[in-house]
Amino acid sequence: MDEEILIPISLFLAIFGIVYLYFSTRNKERLALIEKGADASIFNLGKRSGSAWKVVVINIAFLLMGIGLGLFIANLLESTTSLDDNVIYPAMTFLMAGLGLYVGYTQTKKAMDD
Repeated sequence: MDEEILIPISLFLAIFGIVYLYFSTRNKERLALIEKGADASIFNLGKRSGSAWKVVVINIAFLLMGIGLGLFIANLLESTTSLDDNVIYPAMTFLMAGLGLYVGYTQTKKAMDD
């Protein structure tokens, strides 16, 4: 069998195994808590506020804006300076993506405190 076909198959199997273990373990933990007589409301702790999707959207938005800004600044630096473009693009992209994630975190923290 070719090695080229083994890589996607093993990747798929690894992802499937991780997802399967996650859900089966979570189900076993919940069943054990229910058997002990624990209150079922503990499973709804994260669902009360209804703002989990807002946090994801805010963070993804700031991450994508940071990546776009990083690529834009890298293009400006490449055209105006003699710096190596193989270094500028990854550096500015990661720097601005990290800055975008930090801004997203602070905005999320501020939104959750209100």
